[in-house]
Amino acid sequence: MSAASLFQPYSLGSLTLKNRIVMAPLTRNRAGEGQVPTALMATYYSQRASAGLLITEASQISRQGQGYQDTPGIYTQAQIDGWRGVTDAVHQNGGHIFLQLWHVGRISHVDLQEDGAAPVAPSALRAASQTFVNNRFVDVSAPRALALEELPGIIRDFRQAAANAMAAGFDGVEIHAANGYLLDQFLKDGTNQRSDAYGGSVENRSRLLLEITAAVIEEIGAARTAVRISPVSPVNDMTCSDPQAQFNYLAEQLDALNIAYLHVVEGVTGGPRDNLVFDYDALHQRFSHSYLVNNGYDLALASQKLTTGQTDLVAFGRPFISNPDLVERLQSGATLNALDPSTLYGGGAAGYTDYPSLNEITH
Repeated sequence: MSAASLFQPYSLGSLTLKNRIVMAPLTRNRAGEGQVPTALMATYYSQRASAGLLITEASQISRQGQGYQDTPGIYTQAQIDGWRGVTDAVHQNGGHIFLQLWHVGRISHVDLQEDGAAPVAPSALRAASQTFVNNRFVDVSAPRALALEELPGIIRDFRQAAANAMAAGFDGVEIHAANGYLLDQFLKDGTNQRSDAYGGSVENRSRLLLEITAAVIEEIGAARTAVRISPVSPVNDMTCSDPQAQFNYLAEQLDALNIAYLHVVEGVTGGPRDNLVFDYDALHQRFSHSYLVNNGYDLALASQKLTTGQTDLVAFGRPFISNPDLVERLQSGATLNALDPSTLYGGGAAGYTDYPSLNEITH
């Protein structure tokens, strides 16, 4: 396999991706009133439709699942209609797009919760982390532990969100089980101290994610269902005493469910890739379907991993923010636009849809 394979088509279920470059999910906090996706968001995603696959910013499956202001949802008709504008624009530009399904768990604040309720978590352990609410960063609120009888409702919310995504025209969904949010909180023993069927052993801590994945598959099909994990990332105050055992087991179980792809954040999310010990090749060996890697990839590293068969797809995050035509730039060797970090979260078109393409620069 040559380095050029990054730019060759790839079959993902019934989809034929134009290339193996994936736009990673990137929170931008630009949803409108009622957490409804906007026309500006449709422009943003359609500008980047040359990627083989777009994965949307994380989108909460319920009011309870929200953890930051101005993030989009997928649980009301208005949100479904807003997302339909996004998927139509992407498809008109020849792209494919998955919606990332999100429940933040304990990474939330009472001001975002209905009637000022406490956020929920596997165990009542407050995170040493912050969220963005009321236009400022604040410490997250103390959570309460989910009761056993509440977990079927969480599963139903994910299942309904997947159905809503199909109604909105998405090509599939990615279940967010990474970066210290609810499903990651269940997976890791630093946050999951339950003594029931959803805590304790590797198998029990995997149970909720696997039940959610099975429910989503039953609703929309395995070929439209994917999962994202971050085995060792400490973001949002996460720890796990046995990440290799935990995620090797999880990969085997997800493989048996025949999901579309497994999306793996390597190292510290948004940070160093190699300072945390974990055998990603051992993880990959346990998952026989499409494998997607993420975190700090450039053209050289992406090409190397494809050439050695260590991955099938490669996700690029921040470079896509400032380069709507990232695929063309990577393929031609063009210089990348610099990122303006002051416009990452919230605001309007500035730093969102106004980054120039090569075509705009040369004309």
